[in-house]
Amino acid sequence: MIQFAGDTTEQQVWDMWKTVFGDSDDYMQLYFKYKYRNENTLIYIEDDKAVSSLQMLSYKFTFCGEVIPVQYLSGVCTLPEYRGKGYARELLLKSFEVAIERGIPLVILVPQEDWLLSFYTKFGFALAFDSGAEQLPPLKKIIDDNQVDLYNAYKEFDSLFRNKDMAVQKSFQDFQAIAEEAALFNYPPKKNLRGMARIINSELLLDLFAAMYCDKAFTVSLKDEILKNNDSRFTVNQSIISKDSSIIIQPLLEFDIRDFTQAIMGYHTSEKAAPVNTLFPEKTPVMNYMLE
Repeated sequence: MIQFAGDTTEQQVWDMWKTVFGDSDDYMQLYFKYKYRNENTLIYIEDDKAVSSLQMLSYKFTFCGEVIPVQYLSGVCTLPEYRGKGYARELLLKSFEVAIERGIPLVILVPQEDWLLSFYTKFGFALAFDSGAEQLPPLKKIIDDNQVDLYNAYKEFDSLFRNKDMAVQKSFQDFQAIAEEAALFNYPPKKNLRGMARIINSELLLDLFAAMYCDKAFTVSLKDEILKNNDSRFTVNQSIISKDSSIIIQPLLEFDIRDFTQAIMGYHTSEKAAPVNTLFPEKTPVMNYMLE
C-alpha cells in the first residue's frame, strides 16, 4: 500500500535511509531539517511498516525564458529484504500522479550509479544533464568574499545561474542547506551533475517553447507508454500550439517521450539529424548542488 509519510513513519524513513545509503547522522539531520517533508515523501507499507520510499523535492527551473516548478526525486530506496517486488516502480508511478495533481510539468533526478540509467529509462526518463568538466566557482570563496553575510553570498551564487536557460534554481533556504552541507564536508570542489528528466506535461512545455520560438512551425507526434496525457499530436505554428490531430504542418516529427525530452531541452540537439537540429536550439541544461 502506498501512502504519504506521516509523523509516525518519519523515523522509519530515516532508518531506511541509513540502512540503504549509510549516510552520517550529521548529513541526515541537515537533509531532514531542510528538505524532508512528510507531504513530499511517498512510502510503501508492508508488514505494518515502511519498506520503500522516495522524496519528491520542490525546485524551480528556468525553461524557455520562464520559471517552472520541477519535482526532484531523491532517496529512492527499498529495504534489502523487500527488494525485487516492484515497490520502487509503484512509488515512481505514484510520484508521476502527484506531479500531475500539483501541476508540475517536469521531474528530474540524479542517478548515483550507471545501472540506474537503464532502470529509470523504463519510466520515460532521458539523460538531459551532463557531468561538468570544470569545477564550479568555490562556494567557500563566495561566502568569505561576502564577509559571511549569507544572503549576499546567496545573491552572488544565484547570479551564476538565474539567467541561464534550462537550469535548476535555488532559493535562499536551498542555499542555506548547500552552505551547511559544504561546511560539513570541508567545502569539497563541485561540478555540474549528470542527470535525467521526465516530462509530465508535454503540452505545457511545448507551449512555452512555442512562445519563445515564435518562428517555428512543425507537427510533433508523441508516444508515451506510461502517461497517456502525453500520447498526442501537437501542431506548432507561430507561437500557437494546437492539439487538433486533423491539422498537420510539415515537418511531421515522431518522438517517444525520451527523445522529445532531449529535443525540447536542447540536449545535444546540434548532433541530431535534420530537422531536429534546426527546430530545437541546443542548450546546456544545468543541475548542481542538490545535496547529493
